[in-house]
Amino acid sequence: MFDIGFSELLVIGVVALIVIGPERLPKVARTAGSLIGRLNRYVSQVKQDVERDIQLDELRKAQKEMQETAQKYEIMAEETGQAVKAEAGQVEKTIAAMSATDGGLAAAMKDLEALEELQEPPIETAKEEEPQPQQAQMELLLDPTEHEVKKAS
Repeated sequence: MFDIGFSELLVIGVVALIVIGPERLPKVARTAGSLIGRLNRYVSQVKQDVERDIQLDELRKAQKEMQETAQKYEIMAEETGQAVKAEAGQVEKTIAAMSATDGGLAAAMKDLEALEELQEPPIETAKEEEPQPQQAQMELLLDPTEHEVKKAS
């Protein structure tokens, strides 16, 4: 806090001893130490309160941002749902119109084929290959009793 060295404290102590006197100096030192301790505790408590308030403000900002983001995604989901419903309605109208006309089935099949071509193919995941015959042969060689049993049966 203050930039006071040992020599300055020694000078302060000698002056206090002369001014206050040797009888009252211990009592004054205890009182001064007690007051300084209270001051330190008060300062540390204020620091903790300020840090807690800063963290609380940051959490409130983060919460507000998350709520705004969630609202944006809800709006996007709602718009997408409405668009899908509109497309489904158009498809139903088209199918109904095609089934009402002659040759509607052939036109509908052409439309379905065109839609399938536009759709992306499904993503195939890599499958583990089954053991090759070489592995099976290795197993047979490791366990000759099974091999003999298989030959017998």
